[in-house]
Amino acid sequence: MKAFVQVLSILAVMGYPIAVYFGLQYLPNGLIGLILCGLLIIRLSLNKNQLKPMLVPLVIGILLTGASFIAQRNDWLLYYPVVINLSMLALFGFSLIQGPSLIERLARLKEPDLPSQATPYLIKVTKIWCGLFVFNGLMALYTAMATDITIWTIYNGLIAYLLIGGLLGGEWIYRTFWLKQHG
Repeated sequence: MKAFVQVLSILAVMGYPIAVYFGLQYLPNGLIGLILCGLLIIRLSLNKNQLKPMLVPLVIGILLTGASFIAQRNDWLLYYPVVINLSMLALFGFSLIQGPSLIERLARLKEPDLPSQATPYLIKVTKIWCGLFVFNGLMALYTAMATDITIWTIYNGLIAYLLIGGLLGGEWIYRTFWLKQHG
């Protein structure tokens, strides 16, 4: 049962824009906020030790969804992707200040013996990720404030994920070739 609830809560977080879209279309006013708030609380309680970097966005998501239900303000649900992008920007950006960069940490999980010349490259990649989170955050904010729910859902539930997946996959492929040349 715990595994089922965990999978459901992960899907709710990943599918947040789709859930908001369909919830606003087919559920009574405010109910989707209550449901998402409950799922975010479950997600937080099931993984409180594993999700330290995501603790703040989960808590803010709980506050946004809970407040949306209480105030009957469905528009507040649209700002959670902005929170996620700001959180990821902070996580990646802080790693540039404190070091090693988050991308270097992730790369070392697969390649523990990275050559020293990989560090500047991985710093650049981390900066590219920061740029993507700035762009995605601004687009999430724009779609929440100035577009309809369909455009908001398409951007935050599809295009943003395609951009993230494209950067993730493209960078991984490029890094594989780069390491062969410099390794």
